[in-house]
Amino acid sequence: MLKNDIWINERANEGMLSPFQPKLVRHLDPHNKKEAVLSYGCSSYGYDLRLSSNEFLIFRHVPGTVMNPKKFNPDNLEKTKLQKDKDGEFFILPAHSYGLGVALERMKVPENITVICLGKSTYARLGIIVNTTPAEAGWEGHLTLEFSNSSGADCRIYANEGICQILFFEGDPCATTYNDRQGKYQNQPEKVTLAKI
Repeated sequence: MLKNDIWINERANEGMLSPFQPKLVRHLDPHNKKEAVLSYGCSSYGYDLRLSSNEFLIFRHVPGTVMNPKKFNPDNLEKTKLQKDKDGEFFILPAHSYGLGVALERMKVPENITVICLGKSTYARLGIIVNTTPAEAGWEGHLTLEFSNSSGADCRIYANEGICQILFFEGDPCATTYNDRQGKYQNQPEKVTLAKI
């Protein structure tokens, strides 16, 4: 069963999401509709996570190297500078490139829930694809998020604003949670966690 805003707010008050925004935020000043942001917070059946301003990494081409998930080479990644103007803080994801960021919110997934992370339609309309990412029952930490810019233009990726939506699915209790099996991505900090095996 897909969980609703009532359930999300109740679980967040018990520590499931932190920091937590109980309602969807679209403007920093809702009274006069100034300072529009990419929405974040609790929606009807999900929660829009924010992108942390701590770190954003972009894959770069290193001649003679081949990406290997079993022996990940961090030299293939370069840090991207956080920029700021009147529209907010942002990173630039170049055309036809791939980047890694991290969610601002820390999650503690209940043991009978699996979370699915999906992209926001505003970014999708620009050609930005957020990789569909699960967070299994019992997982804790800051999600590392993966972005692909499929367009021919560079794109801003805004920090501290909505970047993706997570959906909470309830299932029958499982025999072994992600925490029980000591999953390799447990307790990720608010920085990009690289591929592990």
